[in-house]
Amino acid sequence: FLWRRIAPWANIFQVLGLAPFILPPVITALGFLSFWATVGLFGQFFTAIISHSIFFVTLPLVTLSLGFASIDRSLVEAAATMGADDRKVLKTVVLPLILPYLVSGYAFAFVLSLNEYIVAYMTIGFTTETLPIKIFNALRYGYTPTMAAVSIFFVAVASLVFGSIARFGDIRRLLGAMSSDGN
Repeated sequence: FLWRRIAPWANIFQVLGLAPFILPPVITALGFLSFWATVGLFGQFFTAIISHSIFFVTLPLVTLSLGFASIDRSLVEAAATMGADDRKVLKTVVLPLILPYLVSGYAFAFVLSLNEYIVAYMTIGFTTETLPIKIFNALRYGYTPTMAAVSIFFVAVASLVFGSIARFGDIRRLLGAMSSDGN
């Protein structure tokens, strides 16, 4: 919507969408803690899922904003001129152009969510032991070979995901180094 329509209030929604990631993670986690404690759901496992989703939705939002900014609007206008309706334009023009940005945004969110301790701890405490909480406890109470294997697995998954994005995605455009005309 923000890409297709020009509205003076649209930037407010974009800033609200970016706010959880702009703030320090501790502040965001404390906000989640106070919210879930106020509504009486602190310690429930689904609060960690919802909080992680809210916290990490900003990464796909940022990458999709870059993707939409890179689309040449004349392609969309040409498809509409040729008789394509909005659904067809989305399916055949817009989605293929933003797909690398979509995949990379969710890949970044997945990898970072695997290792997010603060939000998990602040929303569920030690009532449910997520993998980051288990790793933290293992570091405090005794290091085991299982935790070393998990750490190597984290590094391997992160390397594979980020390497795939760098290899198959347009990393220079994704990082904002190139405009849509290739300069």
